[in-house]
Amino acid sequence: MSLKCGIIGLPNVGKSTLFNALTCAGAEVQNYAFCTIDPNVGVVSVPDERISLIHQTAKSKKEVQATVEFVDIAGLVKGASRGEGLGNQFLSHVREMDALIHVVRCFEDKNVSHVHGQIKPIDDIETVNIELILKDIETIDKRLEKAEKMAKTNKKEYLEELEILKNVKEELSKDNKVRDLDLDDKQRNIIKPLNLLSEKPVLYLANVEFESYSKALESTNFKDLKEHVEKAMNTEVIPINAKTESELRELEPEERQEFLEELNIEKAGLERVIKSTYDMLDLITFYTTNEKETRAWPVKRGTSAKEGAGKIHTDMSEGFIKAEVINWEDYVKLNGFSQAKEQGLVRFEGKEYLINDGDVIYFHFK
Repeated sequence: MSLKCGIIGLPNVGKSTLFNALTCAGAEVQNYAFCTIDPNVGVVSVPDERISLIHQTAKSKKEVQATVEFVDIAGLVKGASRGEGLGNQFLSHVREMDALIHVVRCFEDKNVSHVHGQIKPIDDIETVNIELILKDIETIDKRLEKAEKMAKTNKKEYLEELEILKNVKEELSKDNKVRDLDLDDKQRNIIKPLNLLSEKPVLYLANVEFESYSKALESTNFKDLKEHVEKAMNTEVIPINAKTESELRELEPEERQEFLEELNIEKAGLERVIKSTYDMLDLITFYTTNEKETRAWPVKRGTSAKEGAGKIHTDMSEGFIKAEVINWEDYVKLNGFSQAKEQGLVRFEGKEYLINDGDVIYFHFK
């Protein structure tokens, strides 16, 4: 299953242009507030040099890369939590995402209108955040009605749920997002079924002018945004020029690299977005390989071998016996499992083994 990332932001900030750049899907781009009503969806392979080398070594018939599903969600506006501007429909799309990519307009262009009339990146962020928070309060209020009735039984689990719901609502009322709250694992598991919007991890993309693309710190709007986000939200801001990224996707790989070098940019936007999203969600990748296919599997850091086997098939998890594990570099260097075993570089691990990034694994199961 693909990682689902929702691209959100106010109208006319460059979301659909960025979506086109990332996915080559050709979403409609127009200069009016609700150009995107139904979300555009595009599935993109995760750039990964390792899987190609493993595939070549194994001589598999097929190479299956990990994928990210990008969803271009229509612009959120002030009042969305109350249904303004098709708000309820948009917010329901946000609820389905694993992570959010918040595009913030930092470019000046008199030909592209701003929904609030002027460019104020920090204010734009707060507008979206407030709408997500207000929707979360509404969600918690509905759950509180049921929790208060169940708490009358004096059962411990219902009393605990009621307490955490009240605490979370109080923090939301102070404009604090759920993802920033100091909650332990038990508390987060209690509210997990609510799928709260402000709990989802967010990566910020600043859509800057072309002139600022490789020198983003020279842009006052970007500089202010970066300082605010890193200080107040403890997350990352990536400068990007959506139009340039769109043009890059139309170039051949060699031409694309030359263009990036001219701009003094190390990696194209897609690679930076996926890498940062993986880091934000604390994901790693392990690989399986045989004659038929070599496949990349993204999992949460801390995933056990038994859980990793279950990602492939439930039968492999339920009948787990052991896992043969080797680092991908050793696998490629020694031309597969056979020579690596001779040199003692293939380990046998049990179900509690925690998978490392870059592991090539062969699962044994009943």
